[in-house]
Amino acid sequence: MCQKLSVSRATYYRWLNPSEQLSEATLLRAHRTKLVQDEYEAFNQVAGAGQLVDLIRNNQDEEIPKSTVLSIMKELGIQAKRMCAFKTTTVRDHQARTAHIKNHMVDKLGKRDFRSSRPGANLIGDITYLRTGEGWLYLATVIDLYSRRIVGWSMGENMQTQLVIDAMEMAESRGFIRLGSVFHSDRGTQYTSDAFQGWCAEHGVRQSMGRTGACWDNAVAESAFSTIKNEMFHHRAFISRLAARTAVMEYIETWYNRKRPHTANGGLSPQAFLDVYEERISQAVAA
Repeated sequence: MCQKLSVSRATYYRWLNPSEQLSEATLLRAHRTKLVQDEYEAFNQVAGAGQLVDLIRNNQDEEIPKSTVLSIMKELGIQAKRMCAFKTTTVRDHQARTAHIKNHMVDKLGKRDFRSSRPGANLIGDITYLRTGEGWLYLATVIDLYSRRIVGWSMGENMQTQLVIDAMEMAESRGFIRLGSVFHSDRGTQYTSDAFQGWCAEHGVRQSMGRTGACWDNAVAESAFSTIKNEMFHHRAFISRLAARTAVMEYIETWYNRKRPHTANGGLSPQAFLDVYEERISQAVAA
């Protein structure tokens, strides 16, 4: 009954026996249950236990052990919405001139290294597809590896090179692409095309590419797409490309960039992590 009504057991027993003096532990449990339920509902039921811990700490300034959050979620009968992964859309052009493009996302020992020392220094991108009632909608993204914020994105009815150039231009307009920035991608035809290589050369961007067929060489971009589809897209049916475009834009800008906790940022959202960086720089300049 409690699960159906979305209330905790403690709340039920307090209603059943209003005159009974509740223990401190019972009151704390009821308080924590409300925090978990409020944050879970506030973010469309997509946050898991670890994310709820971060959200409660960031938004409510309270610490709740992950084991407690898991216990409360089990008691409430709730869990994060998740779906299966998606398939790749990479098509390679064997005639493309890419011999001069190296993989800048590996360290001296040959291990993948997706870290960045400052915003805009290293970026990564890819393309995925989204199903709508009108046909496919393609999404290209540019991710800042320092903060993991999606700083550039573009959507369209096809996967032509202009799609990825538009995403890069958005990232540039937001100040995340500068002279010497490294942009990493797979070897899809859009990124190996003369048009895209020309755009990068014109804007002083150094291209970086992984190996053909090695999805882990572009793991950050793949992970971001998986998150978008698992947390938002697979749970809704979009009758039109416009409806899907609007939903994706809202998800990226209001949830993913500004509120969603990210493990690479120590539980902070990408924007919050950038805010900490800017504050640190401001303090250093003032000193």
